Amino acid sequence: MPMLLRQFFAMFKARTMEFVRDRGSFYWALFFPVVLVLGFAFAFSGSGDPLFKAGVIGPSDTSLAFMHTTQIQFIAYDASDAGKARDLLSRHQLDMVIDNTQKIAVFNTLSDKSLLLRQLFTPQSTGYALDTVTGEGIRYVDWLVPGVIGMNMMFSCLFGVGFVIVRYRKNGVLKRLKATPIGAFNFILAQAASRLSIVLFTSIFVFTGTNIILHFLMLGSYLNLLLLVVLGSLCMISLGLVFASRIRNEELAGGILNLITFPMLAFSGVFYSLEGSPAILRTFGKIFPLTHFITAARKIMLDGANLAGIMNEVLILGGMTAVFLVIASLLFRWE
Repeated sequence: MPMLLRQFFAMFKARTMEFVRDRGSFYWALFFPVVLVLGFAFAFSGSGDPLFKAGVIGPSDTSLAFMHTTQIQFIAYDASDAGKARDLLSRHQLDMVIDNTQKIAVFNTLSDKSLLLRQLFTPQSTGYALDTVTGEGIRYVDWLVPGVIGMNMMFSCLFGVGFVIVRYRKNGVLKRLKATPIGAFNFILAQAASRLSIVLFTSIFVFTGTNIILHFLMLGSYLNLLLLVVLGSLCMISLGLVFASRIRNEELAGGILNLITFPMLAFSGVFYSLEGSPAILRTFGKIFPLTHFITAARKIMLDGANLAGIMNEVLILGGMTAVFLVIASLLFRWE
């Protein structure tokens, strides 16, 4: 056992020091996300999209003239999602909620856009009762930061593990390691542990550094967020190992990894909400681990969710991690 531990820590130290000594990659991982967060915070500091958004619970009531207003985007919700729609309204992500199951129109008393829609909606002629919620708006940067942390984690894990192991295979490093007492499992475990420590360090640095300036909204537990980052990183590392298990050249590895990362950026809700987008896009986005990480991180930071509140995302990420590790172990080859 001591020999296995020495092998593990030797590989762990070698991989970690290789990354740290590559100053370009090291500083890029640290400072690029910080610049990105600050840039988006500045770029989206204005009033945002002027289009009204209204949540509609239950079947649409086409008899309401209000429902034919072209300046309002109507987003359908099931009756079971009535609470979710009200939460979005309280956070200014919706401007009103029309509950057709109970004939109630709900507005946010602290939202100027919601109060404007209240003036346009005439309950006397519609037979709808009025209700209100109260809640301050969430800044775009508060909503953005979980996505940026997830994006940085995704790139660091996929390219930092998958691309590096492919380079080792191409340069003959894996072939030479095969002749040593180091087993494949111990080698992969050391690579994963090294990358996990690097991702945790950079994520904490990015969050802390930008939070000092921007003061993010954080309603949940920092410990829960840290545990989620660990689980999300392990899932991304496992996915990177799947692509690194057989690929022999860096060009192919880069192409395949880009093929995976760009759809994740587009359909995981990193920079913009998919609320109100076609259902097929939201369903497609759920196949990516980044989607579930960002969803859970926003629940912790913006909704104050505990572990029970994100258990669905935790189970999905844990299941994906197990599946990716099994596939990677079955496919892995030294040469």
